[in-house]
Amino acid sequence: VNTVNSFCWHEVQLMQLSNISPAALRSLRASDIGRLVNVRGIVTRASEVKPVIEVAAYSCGRCDQCSLQSMRASTSVSPVVMCASSQCQANREKCLLEVRNSKFLKHQELRLQELPDQVPVGHTPRTVVVECRGELTRSCTAGDVIMLVAIYLPRANRHSSGGLSETYLLATSVEKVRRGYNDVCPSAEMERGLNDIANSPDLLSQLSQSIAPEIFGNDDVKKSLLLQLVGGVTRKLVDGTKVRGDVHVCLMGDPGLAKSQFLKYIAVASPRGVYTTGKGSSGVGLTASVVRDPVSSETMLETGALVLADGGVCCIDEFDKMDDFDRTAIHEVMEQQTVSIAKAGITTTLNARCSVLAAANPAFSRYKTSLSLAQNINFPCSVLSRFDLMFLLLDKPHVDSDIALARHVTFVHRYLQNPEPEVKPLPLFSLRYYIAQAKHFEPCIPISLSNSIIDYYVGQRQKSRNDGQANMTARQLLSVMRLAQALARLRFDDAVNQSDFDEAKRLCRVSQASINPSECSGGSKQLDLKSRAFNVMLDLAESSRSRTLSMTTLSDMCVRMGIGRDAFHAMLTDYQSLAVIHVDEARSSIHLGN
Repeated sequence: VNTVNSFCWHEVQLMQLSNISPAALRSLRASDIGRLVNVRGIVTRASEVKPVIEVAAYSCGRCDQCSLQSMRASTSVSPVVMCASSQCQANREKCLLEVRNSKFLKHQELRLQELPDQVPVGHTPRTVVVECRGELTRSCTAGDVIMLVAIYLPRANRHSSGGLSETYLLATSVEKVRRGYNDVCPSAEMERGLNDIANSPDLLSQLSQSIAPEIFGNDDVKKSLLLQLVGGVTRKLVDGTKVRGDVHVCLMGDPGLAKSQFLKYIAVASPRGVYTTGKGSSGVGLTASVVRDPVSSETMLETGALVLADGGVCCIDEFDKMDDFDRTAIHEVMEQQTVSIAKAGITTTLNARCSVLAAANPAFSRYKTSLSLAQNINFPCSVLSRFDLMFLLLDKPHVDSDIALARHVTFVHRYLQNPEPEVKPLPLFSLRYYIAQAKHFEPCIPISLSNSIIDYYVGQRQKSRNDGQANMTARQLLSVMRLAQALARLRFDDAVNQSDFDEAKRLCRVSQASINPSECSGGSKQLDLKSRAFNVMLDLAESSRSRTLSMTTLSDMCVRMGIGRDAFHAMLTDYQSLAVIHVDEARSSIHLGN
């Protein structure tokens, strides 16, 4: 008789209450043992799912008597050896385990760690073991931030004396807090406003202003970070080779220019963002380490920051403080997007399909214009070539920008909020949903645009050779194509157009000009963007011998020269107020005054 299978087995899960905020792991005390607790943390390790016996069924080989034994109470229950009947006890008949009549459950162990914002200064993050059983297994993976409702229980330690015991959490409910882009659940109002944003003529500026709105200025940096969140398209060739689509960005420059604030915002905005520092990260901490499971005594891998950020963004602050040996650990991740491990008999390859956002300070505390970039930033060329965009942020005194920045800071300290911007930024939840919808598109390069890309690459190579500067590499060409694909994704389009390619070229040109300012200014003082746009307008009027210019032609020419559309329209507003130019009501033509 199948005694065990004649019962109906049910799983009971205790869900969390909405009005109870989760506690930190370090707030658990001895008085909480045996109670239901609600905590939040990040999963750093998830073991394989293995069967664990919950009810063992034994049968006697002589009298066929069946006996049941519950294994739920403890993991160290002694099995039934002798038959319970008096006749069999006299003959010392032994019982055998009936596997078919026993009940097994799925079992998985998690390693839960405190979130970085819950760790006090000068302390190390606390970790705790979480046991998941039944349908709670496979509910999360390493790198997920979860909300956990569990029972705080002790576990006897055989190697300790004096009644000391370890503790663990028996999970009753697991819920992801920071989900992936595809797990975002939009509202009806958000769905209605989605197409309006996508069809906006100033789409890129509106979305970029939603990136770290509390930081003043840095428009091109915000646009680059937006494109990093969207990313390009990862291509898989016929022979299995992959061409990455993730965009890597590096922010370099003087201290106090909000580089760390950019990193912290992107780590929060990305569903699987991980923030770490270069000085506190080693090569093992970035990739993976080999640990021994205390239960099964098996060696297993514990993933590092780059693997935890799989499908997201890994933000590495103080990138220049890393040792050369540790910095080489990310070479494979930034190009092949995998981590190869050969340690303690474990040979495997882990996925690390993440974008890298790095921030670094100059070697002499402040950037010295008299020295080259390689002398100011102690980076090897093998690392620099893997970044798609590199921005050099310098703290230069300028009257207009200093006044605007001081007004912004005083307003924030007075009213405890940001000034009302011209373009209202999107909430973080809406921005995530927009990026999730954009990631569904896989734009390709049309044939009509291929010739423009080829001409651009060949022209840049010839220009570099004639000027005696570093040649444009194939990696930089791929960077332009990735940025163009990200811009097409923002428009919800399956094809890259000429405007996407022009904007991608402009961002790369601005990035190159920021780290090599002499190339843009010819050794003289660099003009601001509005003055450069005005000079382009004068050159066009002189070459065409006409004082009436087309707005579209002049705007496209400014974009090709590395001048953003925002600076172009700002130039029109300033010079029109001075009666130097006149723009018609349809904003299709510009007339220069005498």
